[in-house]
Amino acid sequence: MPAEHLDVLIVGAGLSGIGAACRLTTGFPSKSIAILEAREVSGGTWDLFRYPGVRSDSDMFTLGYSFRPWSTSTSIAPGASILEYVRGTAAEYGIDRRIRYRHRVVSADWSSHDARWTVEVDRGEEENIFLTCSFLFICAGYYSYDRGYSPDFPGQDDFEGQIIHPQRWPSDFDATGKRIVVVGSGATAVTLVPSLAETAEHVTMLQRSPTYIAVLPANDDGFDKLIARRVPRRAAAVVSRWKGIYRSMLSYQISRRAPARMKGILRHQAERRLPPGYDVDKHFQPKYNPWDERLCIVPNGDLFKAIRAGRADIATDIIDTFTPGGIRLAGGGELAADVIITATGLNLMLFGGMRLSLDGAPIDPSKRVTYKGMMLDGVPNLAFAIGYTNASWTLKIDLVVHFVARILRQLKRSRQTTVMPVAPADMGELKPLIELSSGYIRRGISQMPKQGARAPWRLHQNYPKDVRMFRLGFLRGDGLHFSGKSPAARSARPPRVVAP
Repeated sequence: MPAEHLDVLIVGAGLSGIGAACRLTTGFPSKSIAILEAREVSGGTWDLFRYPGVRSDSDMFTLGYSFRPWSTSTSIAPGASILEYVRGTAAEYGIDRRIRYRHRVVSADWSSHDARWTVEVDRGEEENIFLTCSFLFICAGYYSYDRGYSPDFPGQDDFEGQIIHPQRWPSDFDATGKRIVVVGSGATAVTLVPSLAETAEHVTMLQRSPTYIAVLPANDDGFDKLIARRVPRRAAAVVSRWKGIYRSMLSYQISRRAPARMKGILRHQAERRLPPGYDVDKHFQPKYNPWDERLCIVPNGDLFKAIRAGRADIATDIIDTFTPGGIRLAGGGELAADVIITATGLNLMLFGGMRLSLDGAPIDPSKRVTYKGMMLDGVPNLAFAIGYTNASWTLKIDLVVHFVARILRQLKRSRQTTVMPVAPADMGELKPLIELSSGYIRRGISQMPKQGARAPWRLHQNYPKDVRMFRLGFLRGDGLHFSGKSPAARSARPPRVVAP
């Protein structure tokens, strides 16, 4: 029995995959499109993470889909609201009927002869199946959903309390009256601390070194409500979206061009919200520049409020060892704890862990250069969705999906079967695809593809520039090669006349 064939196969039913499916099914109603999801439910990140206080780390006017604007005044939204929004979008566009759950992609092999991918799918206890597709679109993020990063701490087996990693949060956990130490200083840690501090006896955030923390309003600043009252809803959403875009761009550009100025702004935000005499230099002044690592957002300064109220504090030190009653620090002293939460980050994993091959020959993504940060040099009919690191994730995803749609339209118009990025011989200095110094990036960057010295082989990390490159740039003559003739095109050719 021949394998089922699909025009477009999307891998991942999270924020990216569902957004891509909505766009492509609307733009190409006659194409067969399906989504494969390894887990039993949709929602991706926003279903996986269930720890207290989980929320967006950018404003919802830009994190939401441009074709279905975020409709509440909450700018920094809780995870449950985002999950409801993603699933509501899938239901509204009929995408929920196209998702095939418990379908984990194991491998994909491109056949140059057949101009299609053969995809092996693991269905758990059922037998593996094979599907074929003309275009493979990977929207599986870039970290492992199965397990987070959890280092082996000395003495951790001696600890008599509970150890929790946020990626596997127990549904029955109750923080009431407990002494809690949160190990880490990233987005997860700064989210957990004020939320747990509402009921815990005390919460300490133990960090090896400080992280830059920025304060944003949890709700819109009044401007969005004013616009919404005066202009139609769709136009108001566009205005709010661009306001969010330029605000994040301004933060990033100041950080890059005048890092001392941004350090001063962030320090002032912290200083005026913390108790008098608080050691800001020790706990909130990193040694690196802003945006060398992603800024952590605290809505309405909730972390600072918890510290000021005495419900939480920060310890900046190195772990010597876990003890039966807590954590002993290298600098002396011990943090008493009933619960230790290891907010120690993610494990980087590209393409959901699937293996790629070309006519049976393995493809090593780390040896490839990316085209517009969404395709691999020399790999046909494949795109992947990785969002911005310096702005809202969805802004970049939206551009990638638009570009995939342009490619599909061009293939249809030209009656061709194959599109492939072909890099020039001189790519200039190669750099990592993700240029952050965050721990999880450093640990896994060796498996990531590279980018070149100039566009389209290098990302701008600048949304207006990327809009021009993705939506207005040439398809042909800009690194993309189209080839092959579809069966319909071949059959449409006039018969060859041979001279007598």
